[in-house]
Amino acid sequence: MMPEWLLRGEPYTPQTDKDTFINKSILSLFEVISRIRTQNEAQADRLYVNAVLKVVFALLLVVLLSLSRNLTFVVVVGVYLLVILSLMRGEEIIRILKISLAMALFSFILLLPAVFWGNTYSAVMITSKVFATVTAVNILSHSSRWSSLTSAIKVFHVPDIFIFVLDITIKYIVMLGELSLSMLYALKLRSVGKNKSKYTSLSGIAGTMFIKSKEMAEEMYSAMECRGFTGEYRVYHQWKFSWADGIFILINAGIIFAFLYLK
Repeated sequence: MMPEWLLRGEPYTPQTDKDTFINKSILSLFEVISRIRTQNEAQADRLYVNAVLKVVFALLLVVLLSLSRNLTFVVVVGVYLLVILSLMRGEEIIRILKISLAMALFSFILLLPAVFWGNTYSAVMITSKVFATVTAVNILSHSSRWSSLTSAIKVFHVPDIFIFVLDITIKYIVMLGELSLSMLYALKLRSVGKNKSKYTSLSGIAGTMFIKSKEMAEEMYSAMECRGFTGEYRVYHQWKFSWADGIFILINAGIIFAFLYLK
């Protein structure tokens, strides 16, 4: 015979609670990790142009935009960047334009006092420069893999310690981000009813992340020491000049000529 208390139902209706903060944290981490993973994929190295040329001309374009005082040149560069942007995927176009337009709008809001005082040209000029500069940098970031960018940086004899910090930081963002996602999912699934100590749980997650990052750093140091890593980065692949590189050089040479002519 089963005891009566085992056969008695115990209905429980948990109180509703808001998980907005946890959901936003999960979405933010997932977006950052997916963006880095996309740039690390093989198909992320697009436009068929060598990464060294893309880095060189992106930096040159930023310098020319900073030095230019002619609005026509800024418009020409903006049209050129929009043409390149149209060759990319729709998701990337939306993401790049969101960032560029947001930064341009923020710059214009800061320059509104100058507009009220009659200096409209400077406000339009600076806003256009910000839009073009942010777009150029984002196109470089979304059209090249991280490994290609680090290889291109090595060509310019950048110190190895800088490349090492940049490379390890990107890898650790992904690894610690995945761990944070798992812990946030666990916190969300185990929170039944109304949790009044959410911030205490989040502080526990932050503490666990700190301890885990310290352990991973020690393990990485031991692994590098065992494998004889001396901190030196070497580029093994050779650069082969292609037709896309030639067209890219000609276009950017035309931009330099336009800068000198309109100056």
